[in-house]
Amino acid sequence: MAVYTEVSFSQAQALLHSLALGELQALEGSSGGIENTNYFVTAEQGGAVTHYVLTLFERLSFEQLPFYLNLMRHLAQRALPVPHPVANAKGQILHKLQGKPAAVVNRLSGKSQLLPTPAHCAALGATLAQLHLAARDFNESQPHLRGLDWWNATVPVVLPFLDSAQSALIRSELAYQNHVAQSSSYAALPRGPIHADLFRDNALFVGEQLTGVFDFYFAGVDTWLFDLAVCLNDWAMDPQTAVPDAARFTALLQSYGRMRALTDAERRLLPAMLRAAALRFWISRLWDFHLPRDASLLKAHDPSQFERVLRERVAHPVTLACSE
Repeated sequence: MAVYTEVSFSQAQALLHSLALGELQALEGSSGGIENTNYFVTAEQGGAVTHYVLTLFERLSFEQLPFYLNLMRHLAQRALPVPHPVANAKGQILHKLQGKPAAVVNRLSGKSQLLPTPAHCAALGATLAQLHLAARDFNESQPHLRGLDWWNATVPVVLPFLDSAQSALIRSELAYQNHVAQSSSYAALPRGPIHADLFRDNALFVGEQLTGVFDFYFAGVDTWLFDLAVCLNDWAMDPQTAVPDAARFTALLQSYGRMRALTDAERRLLPAMLRAAALRFWISRLWDFHLPRDASLLKAHDPSQFERVLRERVAHPVTLACSE
């Protein structure tokens, strides 16, 4: 959530007025993330103070954004702890500011748990499954824009920045994932709208209660298993060695499974999807690190973390038994 586009106090105030949110009290740029411009907004109306997040979208278009915002609204209306986009008098939740698409959502309570316990992982697993199930009747569809097609297009762009060992790894893994994607087992995987980026810093807790899941702007229709693998790679691994933490891994996986049991195809392909999730974030972090955009408060992530995760997932696959 770096700041690429500066928003003045008066511009933010005008947007709040158009949304009938009251008077702007504070406007603070956010330094987290790297894709969009985000501001924390404090407003006052009738003596009540409320907090929002204002987002200006730097890469997503006006045509792409209704899927993300409508998905968030759909989930919020089904009591999932996700931000609810604010509509204007015409019912529109996609706005325009500084010539760019913009949205305002309620700011959720709690804080991220960067050192999660098994209890936090269990809460995350249950919520992820509920999110998948709640989105089954969402009637819009849009591809996961950071899926396999994007990997195939982006790997040639980042290859010049890699040494020979890294180049060999990324090429071989990309070939493997293309092979997996053509298999009948992969075709059998349940799918639907997924979050696709549910890292520890995109969830909020009060104590051990999960109070928020946010940043849906990588969402798209893909396999639910890929979404689960993204979470397992971030929430349930040792950050230095990338080795699974047995307690956290089991808590997340079992909690998810109590809400939605994995199919045999999902159990068979979990090792491959853990590799896929590691590859996806290694590629994107290489891209952001070596080809950065100018932004105030930008903090690029270290690509080596997911190179390490991928090497560990290849060397030591995590396997699950299939049901009889």
